[in-house]
Amino acid sequence: MSELIIPTMAELLAKGEEPEILFWVGCAGSFDERAQKITRDICKILQHVGIKFAVLGTEESCTGDPAKRAGNEFLFQMQAMTNIELLNAYNVKKIVTGCPHCFNTLRNEYPGLGGNYDVIHHSQLIQELINDGKLRAEGGESFKGKKITFHDPCYLGRANNVYEAPRKALEVLDADLVELKRCKSNGLCCGAGGAQMFKEPEAGNKDINIERTEEILAVKPQIVAAGCPFCMTMLSDGIKNFDKEKEVEVLDIAEITVRANGL
Repeated sequence: MSELIIPTMAELLAKGEEPEILFWVGCAGSFDERAQKITRDICKILQHVGIKFAVLGTEESCTGDPAKRAGNEFLFQMQAMTNIELLNAYNVKKIVTGCPHCFNTLRNEYPGLGGNYDVIHHSQLIQELINDGKLRAEGGESFKGKKITFHDPCYLGRANNVYEAPRKALEVLDADLVELKRCKSNGLCCGAGGAQMFKEPEAGNKDINIERTEEILAVKPQIVAAGCPFCMTMLSDGIKNFDKEKEVEVLDIAEITVRANGL
C-alpha cells in the first residue's frame, strides 16, 4: 500500500481545490484507539479508488449528537451551527462518515439549521464502489467459507433504513453469512446509543451488550461485522466478557473490505 495521504480542507482551499467528498471522522474515529484503525481503513479505500477527499482536521468538532440525545438541545444547536458555518464556508456538498450517529445527525438534523449535504455512511460508499467494479474483494485475505454475522447499528438501520449496503460489502466475500435472530428492523441495540455510552447503566438484570453478545455467540460466528464505533466498543467488551476474543473477531465493514482487497 502506498503512503496514506490525507489532506485537510484548509490545505486544498489554499491550493484552490475542492474535494469530491469530505470525510467526517467523528469523535470516536479521532480519539478512540480502536476506531482510529477504522478511520485509516476508510481513508485507504478512498485513496485506493482515486476519490479526491479531505478531512476538516482540527477544525472538526462534535456533531452534537450526544448532547441532543442526552436532552441538551441548546448545546446541540450551538455545536451544529458552528459546524454548519464551517461546512458552508468550504462549500461542502457530499460527506461520508464512519459513524452512524454522525451520519444520522448530519443527514437528518442539520438541514433544519441550514446545513444541506449529501451524507452517506461508509458502508454505502463501499456498496457503490463494489457496484461500480472499483472494489472486488481480490488480492487480499480470503474470507471464503468464514462464518460472519452483521450487527445492525440502530442509527444506520432502524433510524435510516440502511440494511443492504453493509450486507452487500459482506456478500462479495464468498463468506458464510448468518443473520442474528434479532436483525434489520428488529435489531437489538448494542447498549451505547442515545448518549448511554457516556453514563453508567441503570439497575437491571443484564447489560444490553451482554444480551446482544449472547445472541451473537449463539450463531457461532468467526467474525462479527460492525458499522459503528460505539457498537464496536460494546460488542468487543461483550466478547471479552465471555473470554471469546480468540474465537470471535469484531471487525468494521471497512476493515474487512481493506483486508479482502489487500490494501
